[in-house]
Amino acid sequence: MFKKLPLLAAFVLFFMFVASQAFAQTGATAALTEKSIKYIAYFFALGIAVLGGVTAQSKAASVALEGIARNPAAADKIQTPMILGLALMESLVIFALISTFLLA
Repeated sequence: MFKKLPLLAAFVLFFMFVASQAFAQTGATAALTEKSIKYIAYFFALGIAVLGGVTAQSKAASVALEGIARNPAAADKIQTPMILGLALMESLVIFALISTFLLA
């Protein structure tokens, strides 16, 4: 239950921001509402991308370290592909960050 608590908190905060902007009554705020919802959606998507990247990196490192612990002689054969995989996962997260800033 506690593993899903940060995700639940993010959803609650997101809908609190959206609801507060939905009940605004001035015309100038209406234009700001659309823009602010767009920014919130971009950075919420970035958070999901980062969460996926971190989860994948931690699982890859965990499996690689477990393999090295079981067979220390294979450390050289495991370490290089693991580092390459981690770099590719991190590049996807950086791509999501750059695309979010370009769209925003």
